[in-house]
Amino acid sequence: MARVLVPIAPGSEELEAITVIDLLRRAEITVTVAGLAEGPVTCSRGTVIVPDATLAEVIDEDFDMIVLPGGMPGAQCLWEHQPLRQRLQRQHAAGGYNAAVCAAPRVLAEAGLLTGRRATSFPGFLNDLGDLAPAEIVEDPVVQDGPVITSRGPGTAMDFALALIELLTDKAWREAVEERLQRPSLNQP
Repeated sequence: MARVLVPIAPGSEELEAITVIDLLRRAEITVTVAGLAEGPVTCSRGTVIVPDATLAEVIDEDFDMIVLPGGMPGAQCLWEHQPLRQRLQRQHAAGGYNAAVCAAPRVLAEAGLLTGRRATSFPGFLNDLGDLAPAEIVEDPVVQDGPVITSRGPGTAMDFALALIELLTDKAWREAVEERLQRPSLNQP
């Protein structure tokens, strides 16, 4: 069974966080939601999420993927959190997946994980990165370049989560989860 870590911070985008958490759990993937500090986290639109643990409690555990929701100032809290950046780098070095949506691809860039890759984000968040910039910034809803997956924003959160499910399981399981959502698949003609 795949294991996924979803770090959240005050101001994280709840639509992105909840969509990823919910859909991955529907796919029977083990998801650990970790706050940067103890206690409930108030997201960008006032929704309160109660994390499963603090990041400090789980940072050294093994995960197949780390998924970062965007939102401001949540993404900025994540990219300023040095232990998280180091954990993302260890995840990458071990061959694990790192994924981020909206403003959070900036966290991957600050960790040096987007250099030379194709990536997407909410417009403007991957600009002015100097040597940390992706090789190519694209406007696709979801972009995978090796073990790094990025997405545009709240409107792409469901496509992003479904792509993560397919990576962690397979296409058939992703389609089964998507079918139960009662939405037309983007993979069908």
